[in-house]
Amino acid sequence: MSRGLLVPLVLLTVAAATLAAQGVVIAPHAVYIDARVRSASVLLYNPNPEPAEVTISTFFGYPVTDSLGRIVLRTVDRPDSTAPSAAGWIQAFPRRLTVVPLERQTIRLLATPPPSLPDGEYWARLVIAAKGGQVPITGVTDTAKVKVGLTLEVRTIIGMAYRKGAVHTGVAISRLRGAVVGDSLEVWSRIERQGNAAYVGTIHGSLVDSAGRVRAEFRAPIGVYYMLEPRYAAAVGALAPGRYWLKLELTTEREDLAPEVILPSAAVRDSVELRIP
Repeated sequence: MSRGLLVPLVLLTVAAATLAAQGVVIAPHAVYIDARVRSASVLLYNPNPEPAEVTISTFFGYPVTDSLGRIVLRTVDRPDSTAPSAAGWIQAFPRRLTVVPLERQTIRLLATPPPSLPDGEYWARLVIAAKGGQVPITGVTDTAKVKVGLTLEVRTIIGMAYRKGAVHTGVAISRLRGAVVGDSLEVWSRIERQGNAAYVGTIHGSLVDSAGRVRAEFRAPIGVYYMLEPRYAAAVGALAPGRYWLKLELTTEREDLAPEVILPSAAVRDSVELRIP
């Protein structure tokens, strides 16, 4: 398969508040389509005083980790026949629209998979590109009284999954390791998906002393499509020399997703001793 860019999963890290204000509100933030229904919907809401011109598109991509352990999105320009891509056969209606201020608009998603599609889960990314009003450019000499501004486009990318037949998931943890660097606990591990569907859940790590007290802790959502080697960090205070236990747990509990779209799987845990000299 042909692979494109690695894109940070925090796709809308726009510093200026004026940029964020030009986007539309989208619900849900992840779409799951059942093969028995073959359709779903996404709701757009424009909270801004200007109309938003919206364009919908799809592509194939999935989370990976870079050399620093950051989770990024790998985009695949031309997925081959072995890739579980649904980007070529999930269509949005309409693909172009205008959402007027303070109004809602529904986007319909229709899946038309190949007739011989094997059972499993297939992935795509939905791109919602919204153009809003103009932000004025200051500091430009304007003797002719001409107003200069930039038309902003905010792109939001959400995940889509198409499920056919029996789907199941799980993960395996290996190479768990950690270190205290300055005032932070750094944790690395290798997490591999099991089954024929992406693992979507929560990762929870903790550092426990010999008395059973938690000295550092982190918790974050995670999606494992193939394999990840993520790095996590948690604040930690002064630690006395001695033995500690680094513990890692993955569960399919997610507060931000509807229970009916969660693929349940048994909790997976690992631990390793960490010595502080």
